[in-house]
Amino acid sequence: MQFKRRKELKRTRIEIIPMIDTMFFLLVFFMLSSLALTRLNGLPVNLPPASTAPRQVAVDLTLTIDARQKIYLNRESITLLQVEEKLRKAVGANSDLITASVVINADETVPYGLVVQCIDKARGAGITKFSISTSPQKSKQ
Repeated sequence: MQFKRRKELKRTRIEIIPMIDTMFFLLVFFMLSSLALTRLNGLPVNLPPASTAPRQVAVDLTLTIDARQKIYLNRESITLLQVEEKLRKAVGANSDLITASVVINADETVPYGLVVQCIDKARGAGITKFSISTSPQKSKQ
C-alpha cells in the first residue's frame, strides 16, 4: 500500500506593510484635524517683526488694534472708552483669567500712545500681565 505524501503547509505570514500605511494615514488625519480645532481670537493684522519673539500660548483675551486704529476685544469691536469695562466683565465672568495675560495685536502703523492707553485701561480692569504679539523676522538673503 502506498501512502500519499503530505504536502507541507506554508507558514502563514502577517503582512505589516498595509498596517503601517494605515497607521500613518490615521496619524496624519488626526494631526490635520487637530489643527482645525485651534481657536484664534484676534483679527489678522501686519505684526512688526522681532528676532527674539517667543511663541505665544493661546489665551482667552486678545486686544487687537488694526491699521485704522479700531480696537477689538476677541473679535468684538469696541472703543477705547469701553476697553476697561469690557475687560472687567471678561475677568469677572471668568475668575481664572485674573492670572492670564492679555495679548495685544497692534498693527505696526498704530501709534505707540494708543497701545499704552489700552494697556493703562487694562490695568484699570485689574489685569497685570501683558504680551505684545510680533511676527517672526524674515531672514534677509
